[in-house]
Amino acid sequence: MPGATLHGTPLAADSAAPRFDIYKIRADFPALDQEVHGQPLVYLDNGATAQKPQVVIDRIQSYYEKENSNIHRGVHFLSQQATDAYEQARSKMQLFINAAHAHEVLYTRGTTEAINLIASTYGRMHVQAGDEILISTMEHHSNIVPWQMLCEEKGAVLKVIPINERGEIQYDAYLNMLSDRTRIVAVCHVSNSLGTINPIADMAAAAHASGSIIVVDGAQAAPHMAIDVQALDADFYALSSHKMFGPTGVGILYGKEALLEAMPPYQGGGDMIDNVSFEKTTYNALPHKFEAGTPNIVGGIALGTAVDYLNGIGFDALHAYEASLLAYATSQLEAIDGLRIIGTATQKAGVLSFLIDDIHPYDTGAILDQLGIAVRTGHHCTQPLMDHLAIPGTARASLALYNNEADIDQLVAGLHRVKKMLG
Repeated sequence: MPGATLHGTPLAADSAAPRFDIYKIRADFPALDQEVHGQPLVYLDNGATAQKPQVVIDRIQSYYEKENSNIHRGVHFLSQQATDAYEQARSKMQLFINAAHAHEVLYTRGTTEAINLIASTYGRMHVQAGDEILISTMEHHSNIVPWQMLCEEKGAVLKVIPINERGEIQYDAYLNMLSDRTRIVAVCHVSNSLGTINPIADMAAAAHASGSIIVVDGAQAAPHMAIDVQALDADFYALSSHKMFGPTGVGILYGKEALLEAMPPYQGGGDMIDNVSFEKTTYNALPHKFEAGTPNIVGGIALGTAVDYLNGIGFDALHAYEASLLAYATSQLEAIDGLRIIGTATQKAGVLSFLIDDIHPYDTGAILDQLGIAVRTGHHCTQPLMDHLAIPGTARASLALYNNEADIDQLVAGLHRVKKMLG
C-alpha cells in the first residue's frame, strides 16, 4: 500500500485503499500482548504457525462448555447442534476457496495428511512403473516424501523442477519436463522457505495439456491471498488451519468431484461406511467417504470462525498491507551490512529468509529469542532446497496480518545486536 505507515494513524493513507486497522487487529490477538525473557514479544514465526484471534479461542471454549457432542450419528440436540456447526464450517471453507460443491471439501488433520491421502488413493490408482511425478526444488518435505514413497512402491520416477537464482520455478524447464509419462505435478502455491508465489494457474493448464493432474500445497498461501480453486483449475488443493489463524490438528483437502468419486477411501471405519457386513462394506457418499472416525470437531468449527475473521478483514486490504510491510522489511534488512536474503522472487509473499556473514542461523535465532523476537531457524523442512543452495539453513522471519513496522524495527535492532556479538 503506497504511502502506508504504521507509526501514525491506521493504514489508510490512500483514500482509495481498503481500510486496514492494524491497531484493532493486533488487539484481537492476546498472545501478542505478553513479554518473553522480559521483552515485549515480537512474533515473526508465522510460517510455522500463526497466533489465534480471541474469537477463535472463544469459539473453542464455547464448544466445550455448551455444545460438546459427537457428530453425524446422534439424534439428540447437542449432536445435531454440533453437526450443524461442523457442516456450516465446511460450507464456509467451500466459499473461502470457491469450490463448486461443499462435498469437494474434505476435513483432514492438515496439509501433510491431505497430500498423503492423495498419494495413497489417487496415486496408487493411477501411477504405474515408469510413470513420472514432478515436484519442484522448493518443496516442503510434506510434498516430497509421500511422492517418494509412492514412486518406490510403484517403480515410478520422481523428477524435480529446477529453480533460478531468485528462487522462481524455471518455467521453460517445467514445460520440457512434462510428457505423456507425467501423471502428477505436485507444487506449493507459496514457498515456506523462499516466499515465492508460483504461477499455479499456468502450471495447471500445462499439466492438464499433458494429461496430468496438479496437486497444490496451499499451506503458506491461504493466510495471505484469496484462493480460487476453480480459477486455478487445481485438481487438489491442501491447506492447514493453524497457519491461517485457526486451531492446530485440522486442515482441508479440496478435490474435484469426479476425481474424489473415483478414488477409493483413505482409511476404514466410522463415518466413512454406508453399510457393513462381515462379507462386504459399502462406502458413504462424499465427503464422508474420506472422513473415517471421530474428527477434530471443534477444530473444524473454529476453522470456520477463522475464515469468518479473515473474510471480515478482506483479502484486498490484507494483501495490500502485507505487500507494504514486506517491502518495508526487505528494505530494512537489505540495509544491514553482511545480510543476504535467500529468495528474491518477483512474486513473493511475506517470508524473509536470510543469513548474516558466516553466523550460523541457529545462533542468530537464539540471540533474537533472548530479545523477545521469535523467528524460525534451520532448514524449514526443505533440506533438498538448502542442499541446492549449498547452505546449512537460514533464519526466517515470516509475516502475518498482525505484524507491523515496529516489529521489523525490533528485528533489525536485534540483528545489529547479533552482528555486534558474533560478527
